[in-house]
Order: sequence, then structure tokens, then C-alpha cells
Amino acid sequence: MFRLKQRGLAADDSHVDAAERKDILDRYMGHSKRFEEAAARQKVSHSGPAAQATAEVIQLNASQRPLAVSPTARELEVLQHIADGLANREIGTKLFLSEETVKSHVRHLLAKLTARSRAHAVAVGLRCGLIN
Repeated sequence: MFRLKQRGLAADDSHVDAAERKDILDRYMGHSKRFEEAAARQKVSHSGPAAQATAEVIQLNASQRPLAVSPTARELEVLQHIADGLANREIGTKLFLSEETVKSHVRHLLAKLTARSRAHAVAVGLRCGLIN
């Protein structure tokens, strides 16, 4: 493959000889086989009765520890728009804010709600009754 890149040729180029094509195909088939084997192992390990017995649904009204610092009214507006599926730019347009200001509000929300992502922040907001 390195030789192909060096010469500036593609695998489907007429300058690739049969041996190089076979080598490329063999490597592809090897990768494909390993991927299929890994996928099969993953499927088996997650489909047994033990996997189903350990699954747990977390209730929406699960207890949530109190927040150390409450989000501001503006941050709650931003959180509600995140829950509605809006991107930062769309939130900024609706609230007449720059995209950078929205990003700042999101960062503060993540810190105050101790959330790892926007989706986690929405989940925490719903559990705490901050948004609907």
C-alpha cells in the first residue's frame, strides 16, 4: 500500500499489477474477518440471560442530590432549548445571544449540574425539575 501512495496510484488504477491487487484484497479480507469475529463475540456476550438479568432501568424520578450552585434564569432558558434539540447557534438566535455566549452558558450548566454532556445536563435538569 505504501508503494501505491508513493507512486500516486490508486488500487483500482490500471498500473496496479495482479500481485498488488491480491495483496490489497487479502489484507481487506483479513480485516473484515477479524471485524466479523469481534462483532460475533460482542453479540454473544450481550445476548445471554445474564446480560438481560443485569440490565436496569433508571427511573426518571430517581433521587438526585441537591445542586451546590443553582443555574441562572438565562442558563435555564438555554437548558430548555438544549432539551428542545436546538444547536448553540439556533439558541443564540432565539435568545439574541452570540454563539460564544451560549457556549459559555452551556459550560456553566455542565459544571453546575455536574453533567458530562448536553444530554446528561438535560437528564439532570428533568430529574431536578428545572425544565419540562
